[in-house]
Amino acid sequence: MKFFIDTANLSDIKQAQQLGVLDGVTTNPSLMAKEGITGKNNILKHYVDICNITDGEVSAEVNAVDYDGMIKEGEELADLHEQIVVKLPMTKEGVMACKYFSDKGIKTNVTLVFSAGQALLAAKAGATFVSPFIGRLDDISTDGLNLIQEIREIYDNYGYETQILAASVRHTMHIVNCAKIGADVMTGPLSSILGLLKHPLTDIGLAQFIADFEKGNK
Repeated sequence: MKFFIDTANLSDIKQAQQLGVLDGVTTNPSLMAKEGITGKNNILKHYVDICNITDGEVSAEVNAVDYDGMIKEGEELADLHEQIVVKLPMTKEGVMACKYFSDKGIKTNVTLVFSAGQALLAAKAGATFVSPFIGRLDDISTDGLNLIQEIREIYDNYGYETQILAASVRHTMHIVNCAKIGADVMTGPLSSILGLLKHPLTDIGLAQFIADFEKGNK
């Protein structure tokens, strides 16, 4: 399973990259604003800065909601860097734009997916990634992991190459369960990735090893 980090924070991206497990980055206008990145030129430059940190795909989201606007913005984003993936909303216009970019060989990520039917449409339009938001489904007492299972079954039935990108990952067990189900990619905060490192028995065992070493080597 690929590990993406969902942020616009360059420090967090660098930490994930240094860990040696980072495969890509997803971000959006909200995450950009959180880091104080505003204005078109600053946002475009920030995408390039992200690409210069990681070797993987970087999802860059269009702001337009109409087809022509999505095409214009998406082409501009794709021209920024070869690692850019054009991120499109799961709407009629977004699916149409996905097909347009897919036909041109430009990678796409269809986002804000909350049903298996939406994921099926994205795959048929040739999306590189489809992003079901499992955390937001959990927030409304709906099983987000079940959606991943449904999409996995449909894609496997018909051999769709679209990668399932589990988005809105909130914690470490989301990552583990998505891996068990067969999600191709997960994207979440740095904390959820670092959480995989932690286990109390590891800490206890390491402390014992150090203590035993010090006893015999003084």
